[in-house]
Amino acid sequence: MLLDADDSQLVLIDYQEKLMPAIFEGPQVLANAVKLAKLANLMEVPVWGTEQNPSRLGPNAAELRALCDQTLAKLSFSATEDGLIDLLRPPVRKQQGGNARSLPKHLQKPAAPAEPERPSIIIAGCEAHVCLLQTALQLLEEEMEVWVVTDACSSRSERNRDAAFDRLAGAGAELVTTEMVAFEWIRSCEHPAFKQMLELVK
Repeated sequence: MLLDADDSQLVLIDYQEKLMPAIFEGPQVLANAVKLAKLANLMEVPVWGTEQNPSRLGPNAAELRALCDQTLAKLSFSATEDGLIDLLRPPVRKQQGGNARSLPKHLQKPAAPAEPERPSIIIAGCEAHVCLLQTALQLLEEEMEVWVVTDACSSRSERNRDAAFDRLAGAGAELVTTEMVAFEWIRSCEHPAFKQMLELVK
């Protein structure tokens, strides 16, 4: 199964200025997150950022924040607890026509939760074993496709990062790299954005 840009959304978790200096391979991880966001912008893929307790940990790195369609402040470790699902899923459409609207409310069927128009959630972030892990596991519980970009994720320690990847793979997430995402979104050297993509991943 290959990623399709038309089915994708990118979620970038907590690349905060006060946190990144403590992160294992932090500069490289942030650089890959920026590449992902630029690729997403190039391919018209929505980009959502999150910031954990920004009043204490500060905002995300400015270069990354500028590439996000929206950045969600959160206090829960999982971004799904603080509104991420609402960003990823379109609003439920009201049913049109039929006699259901004339029924008393207790007899009307509740509207089914909307399926994401873009069900492939590409996710990366810090710390891999806390906020990234909890968000990704809850997205899997919501029956979304979760793709974790391993070279754009990290923790304060390599051991915690790797433990998160093991657990995510066991739970059903796909583990990918920044270049896998780039080349799968583009698919062909004939794609009009191919040269721009190559410039980004070099």
